[in-house]
Amino acid sequence: MNETEHIRVTVNGEVHEADVPPRLTLGDFLREHLGLVGTHYGCEHGVCGACTVILDGDSVRSCLTFAVQVDGTEITTVEGLAQDGELHPLQEAFWKNHGLQCGFCTPGMLLSALDIIRKYPLVDDNEIREHLSGNLCRCTGYQNIVTAVREAAVVIREGEKFSGA
Repeated sequence: MNETEHIRVTVNGEVHEADVPPRLTLGDFLREHLGLVGTHYGCEHGVCGACTVILDGDSVRSCLTFAVQVDGTEITTVEGLAQDGELHPLQEAFWKNHGLQCGFCTPGMLLSALDIIRKYPLVDDNEIREHLSGNLCRCTGYQNIVTAVREAAVVIREGEKFSGA
């Protein structure tokens, strides 16, 4: 059976169209069809968070989402964070605070962090830890990630006040 579905999706601000098999995951579409290999696959069961992307403003596991499900949507991958050669405030905070080591979890961690910064007050480190608990890291011990998210939240929210967003 050679059945495919036509999809049109905006990824990191760029429109893409493709014919995809119904069971192709979003992660495989991003990696294999668009060459966006920053979306990592770890467990392929939605447990580790390495494949997290932003879909219409919400974080989702791209290993559990089919490409045909995202027709007409807007997606942000880790490649879409930096703008005009400048690191996104989250990327900058992760770098500054040593919030990564091997880097495997980092793309999913960054996008999950962006989602929670936009949605929750993040009043203390425990709240940050709770909201990031679906993203696994084997290297850092998490404290540097929590520190980076806390610092980035301040920078991002201050920037929104001045940009009118």
